[in-house]
Amino acid sequence: MRVVVIGANACGGKAACRLKRLDPNIEVIMIDKEEIFSYSACGIPYYISGDIPYENNLRETSYKVVRDINFFEEAKGIKILNKTQVEEINREKKVVKVKYLNNGKLDEIPYDKLVIATGSLPKIPSIPGVDLDGVYTSINFKTALEIRQKISKGEVENPVIIGAGFTGLELAEALGDLWGLPVKILEYFPQVLPKIIDPCLSRIVEQHLRDKGIELELNARIKEIIGKDGKVIGIKTEKKEYQADLIILATGVKPNSELAKKAGLLVSPITDGIVVNEKMQTSDPDIYAGGDCVEIRHLITGKKVVMPMGSLANRQGRVIANNIIGEPDIFPGTIGAFILKCFELAIGGCGLSLETAKDEGFEALQALNNQTERSHFYPDAKFGFYSLVFDKKTTKVLGFQAVGPFTDGTLARIHAISSILPYKPTIKDLISLELAYAPPFNNPLDPIHDTAHVAEALIKNMITPISLEETLEKLRNGDTNIVFIDLRHPREAKPMVKKYSNWINIPFPELRNRLNELPKDKDLILICSTGRRSYEAERILRANGFERCFVPLGGWNFPRRWGEDIE
Repeated sequence: MRVVVIGANACGGKAACRLKRLDPNIEVIMIDKEEIFSYSACGIPYYISGDIPYENNLRETSYKVVRDINFFEEAKGIKILNKTQVEEINREKKVVKVKYLNNGKLDEIPYDKLVIATGSLPKIPSIPGVDLDGVYTSINFKTALEIRQKISKGEVENPVIIGAGFTGLELAEALGDLWGLPVKILEYFPQVLPKIIDPCLSRIVEQHLRDKGIELELNARIKEIIGKDGKVIGIKTEKKEYQADLIILATGVKPNSELAKKAGLLVSPITDGIVVNEKMQTSDPDIYAGGDCVEIRHLITGKKVVMPMGSLANRQGRVIANNIIGEPDIFPGTIGAFILKCFELAIGGCGLSLETAKDEGFEALQALNNQTERSHFYPDAKFGFYSLVFDKKTTKVLGFQAVGPFTDGTLARIHAISSILPYKPTIKDLISLELAYAPPFNNPLDPIHDTAHVAEALIKNMITPISLEETLEKLRNGDTNIVFIDLRHPREAKPMVKKYSNWINIPFPELRNRLNELPKDKDLILICSTGRRSYEAERILRANGFERCFVPLGGWNFPRRWGEDIE
C-alpha cells in the first residue's frame, strides 16, 4: 500500500509516523510546499521572545534530533517531498498532481490512500495598507525568523498587534516583556479573548496587560495602515493614530480546504472545513483529512466547528493512521480545552463561555469563585479566579474557565474538567469529584468544588445574586435606598466607609449580634472578598426577616483585579 500525505506538520507528520510504526513495510510519501516543515507552530511566540533560543529547537524531537529530511527518510522510512506544491487531486486516477517549486517541473504521484493535512490560512481583514512591507499577515516558521531578526537588529521600535486572541496575547508578551518594546494591541471586540472567556475574567487579563505596559484599545475600528515608500509607518483607528514599524495580524485562521473543494470532496458551506466522519474519512473513503482544515463535532452543542489546535491535530493523525491500517478507531469530537500564558497569568478553559451557551439556547447561568490555588495558610498562596457555566434546568456543566498565577494550578483544573466534560457531568458530579489534596498543592476542597457549591446554591435559590457590574453601578449612583454591608476586617473596610455614606462595616463574626443596626426597608448588598461570608450573611439575615439581601457574585476580589477604584 502507498499512502500519500499532503502536509508535513502536526496531523500529517503524526499520521505518517504512526503508519510506519504500525506497518514498517507500508510506503509513505509526505508532501509539503515549504522548505522547513514539521515544526511546533505553537512554540513560535516563545522563539520570537527568545525563551526558545534556536530555531531548530522548534523542530527537535524529545531526544534532540532535528526533524529534517534525513530524519524522516532514514529514521522513519518516510519519503519527503518538500518545496513541492500539490496542484490537484485526481480521484478517478487516484493520483496527486504536483509541481516541484525548485524547477517548476510537474509530476503525478499515485496513491492507494490519501491524507489531507493542509492546515489553515490566515484571516486577512480588508484594511487599506495591509500589503505594506512590515505588515505580517501570518506567523509561520519563515516569518518568525524574519521578525526575530528585525527585532535583534534594533529595527523594531513600535510594534502593533491586531487581535487579542491566543496568538495576539502570546506575541504581546514576547515583544513587550522579553524585548522591552512598547506594544499596542488593537482588538475589534469589547474584550480580549472574545467568545473564549467570560468578561469577568477577561477584565482581569486586560488589567494585567496594562500593568505590564501594553497599550490596549478595545472596540478598535481600524481605518487604515499608513505607509511611506512602501513600508509601514503607522496605523489609524477611529479613536487614535499609532506609530508602527511592525504590524502583526493575529486575527484568526480559516481552514485551508481549497484543494479538497477542487477535488470535489464535501466541504461545509458554514465552517469551510472539510467534512469528515469519526474515522476522519472524507466523502471519498480512500481519502482522509485532519487538523486545522477539517470540521469536527463540538461535544457540548453537537454542532460542527473548526478547532485549530495542535493537540487535536496530533490525535486526529493517529486516528487516521489506525483506520488506514485496519485498526478501527474514532475521533469523537472536541470540548475545546485550551491553556495559555500571558505574562504572569495562566488562562485556561474548556466547553462554552456564558455568552456562547446562551446563544446556543441553553438556560445558562454562571457561578463565580476566587480562591487560593493551594491552602490559604501555605506560604505564597496566590488567588485563582474561576467561572463555571451550567444549565439551570438540567444542572449539566457547559463550560469552565480559570485565570490564575503562572503555575500548574490552572492547567490541573482544566484537565480535571475537560476529562469528564464529554460525559455530560452535572454540578453534583463536580461536587463529588475526588481530587488530591496536600497544603502545598491544593485546598481540602478544590476550587472546582467550591465553584460547584456556588452553582448548587444558585440552583437551589439559596443565594440572591447581583452582578459585580450592577453592584459598582449602584455604588456610584449613590442610591439612598441601598446600604452596603462590608463584612471584612475594619482595616479592609475603612477606605470605603470613609468614601461612601451608605457603606457600613460589620465584620462577619459580629453580624448576629448587630442585626438591630440594619434596616429592613432598604436593599442590603453584602460585601466580602470572595463571596463566602456574603453567602453566609444572607442566610443569617433571611432567617431573621431581612428580605432584601443581595450577594455580589464572585466577591470583591474580582473588581479589585479589574483595576476598579474600590479601595
